[in-house]
Amino acid sequence: LTGVLDDCLCDIESIDDFNTFKIFPKIQKLQERDYFRYYKVNLKRPCPFWADDGHCSIKDCHVEPCPESKIPVGIKAGSSNKYSKATNNSKELEDCEQANKLGAVNSTLSNQSKEAFIDWARYDDSQDHFCELDDERSPDAQYVDLLLNPERYTGYKGPSAWRVWNSIYEENCFKPRSVYRPLNPLAPSRGGSGSVCLFSWTGLCLEKRVFYKLISGLHASINLHLCANYLLEETWGKPRWGPNVKEFTHRFDPTETKGEGPRRLKNLYFLYLIELRALSKVAPYFERSVVDLYTGNGHEDAESKALLLDIFRDTKSFHMHFDEKSMFAGDKKGAKSLKEEFRLHFKNISRIMDCVGCDKCRLWGKLQTQGLGTALKILFSEKEIQSLPENSPSKGFQLTRQEIVALVNAFGRLSTSIRELQNFKVLLQQTR
Repeated sequence: LTGVLDDCLCDIESIDDFNTFKIFPKIQKLQERDYFRYYKVNLKRPCPFWADDGHCSIKDCHVEPCPESKIPVGIKAGSSNKYSKATNNSKELEDCEQANKLGAVNSTLSNQSKEAFIDWARYDDSQDHFCELDDERSPDAQYVDLLLNPERYTGYKGPSAWRVWNSIYEENCFKPRSVYRPLNPLAPSRGGSGSVCLFSWTGLCLEKRVFYKLISGLHASINLHLCANYLLEETWGKPRWGPNVKEFTHRFDPTETKGEGPRRLKNLYFLYLIELRALSKVAPYFERSVVDLYTGNGHEDAESKALLLDIFRDTKSFHMHFDEKSMFAGDKKGAKSLKEEFRLHFKNISRIMDCVGCDKCRLWGKLQTQGLGTALKILFSEKEIQSLPENSPSKGFQLTRQEIVALVNAFGRLSTSIRELQNFKVLLQQTR
């Protein structure tokens, strides 16, 4: 897998070197920090699109929630929009001011009307979101220690898993022409054993090509994680996890995938570039002194922020970024309509993650989808980020802690995928 990627001026070899020597070691360390290892998620939300077909009963599908006593006090005490010590300390004052304002303005309003105002505010806040966010106040939302629940092959497969990916590709993806149906890259083709899968982007604009590549790249990344962390054997209750070359070949070899495997992997690199670009763009948000990545442990918080800013410096130093300015650059009305279509398609895909029957797969699917959605939100908020006030929270652009954790961990997963791909190249050479 070599050469320049489509729709951007970047070659695969440069990404490999940059990821291996600069990004991968640092992002691994950052993911181990308390602020980024605890993710609050609701794994009990019902599937909104079809009747639930049951949860996976395989033991490796299980997710172990984190006891409240293990959660750092700063994370546990904070609400979704609070990430600094200052905002935590000023919470009571804000609550009082808010109560006074509501009392002064809405004293004649019914409780029902007040609820309507709150709903409108939530609706306004959601307009820049590309994902359906879990309500962190729900009793079903629980903290999960990501380090104790790693993403790996669980044995979850079959009709339930196919249904999720088919719904994503067939109903929620802008599709290139002349592609097999169902579009799911792993689904058996209907074209017969001797046919060739032709791929034509004719009539598909840049934005829709990008959307398809992002979803395909995410799918490829998840499949790489499963191949790299596969249950190889289990003797006397001691499982051995590791890379499965046969499974990797089945999912990505050109012969076994009718030439599609390398394209899927190229889409992984494209997705990496998109999220890398988002990290470089959001740096000013975190460079402000008001952002502390607050957990309650001052020393660790300072180290976490220093490491995050170091990663941002690396992302800025990369000299072959994807140029998102080429997207949605047509006439204003058409561009706005297309952007909204783009956002709603992706939001729907984030909702489909609640249909995944395996809890561990659902956890990592939701996190990586939300991470990508946060990256898209950043790329489409450049003006708001550039005009952020230095010493106070922004009204125009805001990231919840949930989004920050998802953004970093999702990019960490992509970085790991590209690193694992290098390992598989070596293993394949050894088997020849």
